[in-house]
Amino acid sequence: MLTTALSALGIVFGDLGTSPLYALQEAFHPGHGVASTAANVVGSVSLFLWALIIMVSIKYVFVLMRADNRGEGGILALLTLVVGAGRGTGGPAKRTKFLIFLGLVGTAMLYGDGAITPAISVLSAIEGLQVATPAFTPYIVPITVAILIGLFAIQPHGSGKVGIIFGPILLLWFIAIAVLGFGALIKNPAILQACNPLNAARFFAHNGTHGFIALGAVVLCLTGGEALYADMGHFGRRPIQLAWYGVALPALILNYLGQGALLLAHPELASKPFYSMVPSWGLYPMVVLAALATIVASQALIAAVFSLTRQAAQLGYSPRVNVVQTSGATIGQVYLPTLNWILMVVTIGIVLLFKTSDSLAAAYGLAVSVTMALTTVLFAALARRKWQWSWLAVVAVAGTFMVADLSFVLANALKFLDGGWLPMLIGGVAFFTMAAWFTGRKVVQEEHEARALPVADFIANLAASPPHRIDGCAIFLTGNPQVVPAALLHQLKHNQVLHSQVVLLHLVTEESPYIPLDKRLTVSERPLGFLSISARFGFMEEPHIPDTLRQAAVLHPTLQHDEMTTTYFLSLLTLLVNVKTGRRGITGIIRRALLRFFVYLVRNEHVATLRFGLPINRVVELGQLVELR
Repeated sequence: MLTTALSALGIVFGDLGTSPLYALQEAFHPGHGVASTAANVVGSVSLFLWALIIMVSIKYVFVLMRADNRGEGGILALLTLVVGAGRGTGGPAKRTKFLIFLGLVGTAMLYGDGAITPAISVLSAIEGLQVATPAFTPYIVPITVAILIGLFAIQPHGSGKVGIIFGPILLLWFIAIAVLGFGALIKNPAILQACNPLNAARFFAHNGTHGFIALGAVVLCLTGGEALYADMGHFGRRPIQLAWYGVALPALILNYLGQGALLLAHPELASKPFYSMVPSWGLYPMVVLAALATIVASQALIAAVFSLTRQAAQLGYSPRVNVVQTSGATIGQVYLPTLNWILMVVTIGIVLLFKTSDSLAAAYGLAVSVTMALTTVLFAALARRKWQWSWLAVVAVAGTFMVADLSFVLANALKFLDGGWLPMLIGGVAFFTMAAWFTGRKVVQEEHEARALPVADFIANLAASPPHRIDGCAIFLTGNPQVVPAALLHQLKHNQVLHSQVVLLHLVTEESPYIPLDKRLTVSERPLGFLSISARFGFMEEPHIPDTLRQAAVLHPTLQHDEMTTTYFLSLLTLLVNVKTGRRGITGIIRRALLRFFVYLVRNEHVATLRFGLPINRVVELGQLVELR
């Protein structure tokens, strides 16, 4: 348990753990109009402490981590639980669609967080060199960019080779920030007044609108909460809770108290309170340690984005992408090449655009606060639908969280023009992509169902008029095992032959993360040499068809699976958006835009031959035209 907790410390808490580098200083940014007076320092530190306790300790670590999908967490896992609960109770379809919409919006916002976190984390760490000497100022951005390039360049190797030191690095980091905070605290223990939540209320009463604007800085200390929840499947609930309550939370509280104690004595240091606590002899070592800690934090969030994209693709919310399995630590088992380089370009572009962590802090927070609020909505739906909570209990628990969530959203919305537009733009692109894919797949499925020919009728027609049969086994992928795949109809129509054995293979992605091997396959035999195979996979798994067929051959010896005589037939879709018969008005314009983008995504989707591990020289693709309306 302690070993697992140490690993969780290094992977899960990097984002939360490095927030003291930039969070508190943002509360006293000159643009917020909050002076670093003694009352304001005590009040703002109180806000930080109670935000960590209520939003992370209670909401995420204690409550939300109980809402797991067979051990997997995160907003997509929560969404699948809510949708599944709605089906089980016969919930209204419109309400379920609305919850799917909210879940996709929340997921999309995490992409904005994933692009900004490496930028602000590494940038804030390297800015410590400016505290040592202003001579480093011109080199802050180049050094940051060089570190980010190196960070993304090592992604193809996975985190396994460096994962063994992730936990010790973060443990050393938490010890260091706790010691720094405690050292400043004992010099000015008056800051302990911040433990009284009434001081947080007085902060708002005294500063009014300016105090509410400063609340946008408080969310910066919570930005790793969603990643914490999403990473639950890697380590389990207990190790994460042990690492949080035993190490991360006490260290963060001590550090924020220490920064507050420093500002009580030296309010003029509000622009860089973290590094101002560091003695001159330890400044350079602390910058190095901070850089290592932020690299770990960035690595964890990048890997979380990879995992999130894979989940979305498996659940049908985004296009399939090239997924590379890497050996080593669990968090680094998945690498997505295209997404990795896109993230690198976007992250470096963000650094070059904003140049300082102060400027970037204005852009940070809006996207993640929206995700936090939508997570609360989905949790409320789950508590009501599946756990059968009373409305009073739902309002008491989820309502309390929602008050805080909406406060953070509104406070960060005020920073929209100062940079908050950036994560919203990134999230908007991600949402449009998921919405286009979700809509397009649904339309294609409806078109297929309209033309569907039942397998039983097809086999009966073959019995009445048998075609010429040739040796070998033909594999046809089908989305519905009860209807004939279009590729099979085209094969018979144009070649006028059938193989001696025809396998209709149906791949099913379940709402569970993993499916045991003994429950994966269902094989049923049909007349005239037809076999139907249904293969079930979890949304965290990647189907590999040849391995699946080898397993099916063991269960059903009549399957003639020989890699040298087996041919895989796939449908090559040509999609056309029909603008004449589509819907009219603004709804029609949006729908056609989504469908046109879906067509573009299909053309650039990771090809099935590579995606499912099919041998390239055994694949035949047959064209099919589908009109989208």
